[in-house]
Amino acid sequence: MASDTSVKRGSAKKVHVIACGAIAREILAVSRLSGLDHLELSCLPAIWHATPDKIAPGVEQAVAEARKNGAEKVFVAYADCGTGGLLDKVCERLGVERLSGPHCYSFFAGNEDFAARWDDDVTAFFLTDFLARQFEAFVIEPLGLDRHPELKDMYFGNYTKLVYLSQEEDFALQEKARSAADYLGLAYEYRFTGYGDLRKELSAL
Repeated sequence: MASDTSVKRGSAKKVHVIACGAIAREILAVSRLSGLDHLELSCLPAIWHATPDKIAPGVEQAVAEARKNGAEKVFVAYADCGTGGLLDKVCERLGVERLSGPHCYSFFAGNEDFAARWDDDVTAFFLTDFLARQFEAFVIEPLGLDRHPELKDMYFGNYTKLVYLSQEEDFALQEKARSAADYLGLAYEYRFTGYGDLRKELSAL
């Protein structure tokens, strides 16, 4: 059986994964844990999280470059991520698939579970492991809160809690997330999700 598995893995068609840089660490972890040696990863800038209008054209260019370089199959490791359906139009036109769901919070939590809890979470601000690590660079600085802390109430006045959706059980990251909640004046809630639907969908490639 072991040799059969090795043959199957070794002969699997290479899949070029074009991903948001904010989930690169998690994709590599899933690849390692699930033995997905046939995945090849390239990443687009994580900061596009704050400028989603760049995602669809960026993905289109990256798919074209991957195919030019001989990629047999391309998969887009983005959810909609605030593109308002524009990424879906690009994927449909190019004949590629993307991750299911509206955003990374949803697919990490599991899209069905995220939707089922939405009534309770409608006033939640979410963090992932990446955003817990990069809270200052990807939340505080882009919103200008380092220069104008008085804007916190304008941006976060309608939120009631910060929910940390954790991919790895890391005490240091939990402390960072709790500090972020304190900084924003929000209640803190911790949920360990693991890799959620990301692992399921990558494994299905």
